[in-house]
Amino acid sequence: MVDRTAGALYEDIEDRLLADRGVERSTMMGFPCLRLRGRFFASFDAQADALVIKLPRQRVRELIGEGLGEPFAPAGRVFREWVSLPIASVDAWDQLADEARRFARLHESAS
Repeated sequence: MVDRTAGALYEDIEDRLLADRGVERSTMMGFPCLRLRGRFFASFDAQADALVIKLPRQRVRELIGEGLGEPFAPAGRVFREWVSLPIASVDAWDQLADEARRFARLHESAS
């Protein structure tokens, strides 16, 4: 098996999620990202080789506690509903990206 870069793995996830008609490519703080009807839910930090996703605060704390993720803190400011998932957690990236999309959809329904 050929090792794939974190960026290529993110692009695979991005391509798969773009099949959802409401999902579109965008940028967030200079990072490539995905939005569901305007709501950011996933991004890629090339400097850290990490998938960055938006989930409920408690779920973010769980992922950090399990060692799957790290706080997302660009410029030192922690975003409590965002978690950075390093390449070491790549086996969970697909599932967690789907979870982030579902979380964005819940917010869409509540609007």
